[in-house]
Parts: sequence; C-alpha cells; structure tokens
Amino acid sequence: MAKTLIKQLGYLGFGVSSLSDWENFSENVLGLEIAKRVPNGFSLRMDSYAQRFFVLETGADDLEFVGWEVEDAAAMEALRDRLESAGVAVEDGSTDEVALRDVKALIRFRDPGGIPVEIFYGPKMGEGEFESKLVHGGFNADTLGLGHLVISTPNRDESRDFYIEVLGFGLSDHIICDLGGYQVNVAFLHVNSRHHSLAMGGPMDKRVHHFLLEVRSIDDVGAMLDRVERARLQVVQGLGRHPNDRMLSFYAHTPSGFQFECGFGGREIDPSDWEPTVYDQISEWGHRFQPRRKPRPEGSGEGGNG
Repeated sequence: MAKTLIKQLGYLGFGVSSLSDWENFSENVLGLEIAKRVPNGFSLRMDSYAQRFFVLETGADDLEFVGWEVEDAAAMEALRDRLESAGVAVEDGSTDEVALRDVKALIRFRDPGGIPVEIFYGPKMGEGEFESKLVHGGFNADTLGLGHLVISTPNRDESRDFYIEVLGFGLSDHIICDLGGYQVNVAFLHVNSRHHSLAMGGPMDKRVHHFLLEVRSIDDVGAMLDRVERARLQVVQGLGRHPNDRMLSFYAHTPSGFQFECGFGGREIDPSDWEPTVYDQISEWGHRFQPRRKPRPEGSGEGGNG
C-alpha cells in the first residue's frame, strides 16, 4: 500500500440551485459563517481555516469537487506522479480555481467513479479565532479536517482500492448488512486520526450521500436538530450511534436534497497500528428512518415549534 501524503479533507464544493436557501441553511441551521462572496456564490468558514465549503450556483444540486490537503509542493508532485503512473489524467488547477480556493497550488483529476478530486497545499488560514454564533462548543475540525464525506461509486471495490493503493488512504473497516431488504456494503477510509474522512457504498442518484459536521458538545447536536425541525428540513434518520466510529448523530436533508450528518464523540484512531474489521450493523441503536414531512399548506404560518 502506498504511504499516505494526504493530511486531511480540506474542502468541499457544492453546486446548488438556490444560493439564498443555502445561505440561510449554512448560517442559521449549521452555524457556519460566510467567508467570501463571489459572483456565482460564496464560501463558508467553520474553524481556523479561512474556507471549508464552496457553494456555487450551478443548478446541479450535487457535489462539484473534493479538496484533499497535502503538506507542500513536493507532496503534491509525488501524488501527481502516482496518479499518472496509474494512468489517471491530471491537470493543474486554473488561475481562477486557485484564487477561489485561496491555496498556493492545486492539481485535479477524476476518481474511478467520475468524482472531481483536487489535491492542494498552502491553504489560507482565517483571521482571528472562529466562533460560531450557534454552535457554542465549536466544530471538531482543524487538523482532523472538516469532517467526512460519503460518496457514490459505480464500483465500490474499484474506488476503494484506488484511494488505498494510489492515494495512500488507510482502510478503517467495512459495514456489511441487510437494512430492511437493502444490501449495505460500505468501506470507510482514513488519512489521519479521524476514524474516517471518506466512505463509499454503491451507486446513488447523486455523487454525494452526505457530509459530516462533528461538534464538540452533545448539546450542540440537540440544538442543531431543533434548528433543523424549526426550518422544516426533512430529518432522514433520528439520533443514533454507529458501531465503528462511535459517532452519536442524526441525518437530515440539505436544501439540495443530499444529506448532512451532525455528530458528537467520533472515535480517533492510531493509523500506524489500526486493524480493520467488518461490522454487521449500521447503528448500535437509533438512527431510525423518519416519516417524510408533509408540505406546509400554502399561506400557513410557522405555528408552534414547526
């Protein structure tokens, strides 16, 4: 297995239909902060990094790109060599792309499932300490990366092996089980002590199933769940705990239809001696699927707690 040169999940880019919905969602539900505005969107801050998310008005309502951070130019070029040796077409990021991300340089390519991936170094850091107006305990990010990402793959094994053998990710574990007649087989991969920064299952309608925001206080999980319900966003799975990363979390829809997870207490591992295993259940408890919310009648008020 190739040695990992990747430090963390650095940023995510989403193409959306409604910037106003995403701005309201990002600030008033997730507790993130607008970092920079551009003609077709904005970026978001959540920790010591200047930007973690890029929200661009493309109409796709899907993942646009994934950014993985490396230490320096030498590490980026070493990964370029690995990719090209594996037959992957690699391009330099454009001047506009580098400027939008506020990094020193980046290269880009597509993974075996067609997802646009970027390797970058030298991100701009934020000015002053970040304090969320809503997430009072803050986000567990910084050196661990922004959270994690679960992607769609037409061939899970091919994508998993690419990330491990070419990019140097470590295998954390698999979850293989039957979930109400649906066969689940998900691979979880790490690049640092966060249990997993990337996971992948089978093919889905969108490139992304969900992204995770991990908070440092269990009370902030409950407060975010309250904000989700007040905003009348669809809660997909209620509170529960996963057996592999030990995360206590819930899932809900973003304004673009894919999901986000808000969690607390995720496991950290020692990648140097971690032994992968296979779990036969998605959750130790909870994470029950929630009934689809009925649309609010036109002209009705908020009413109570929504």
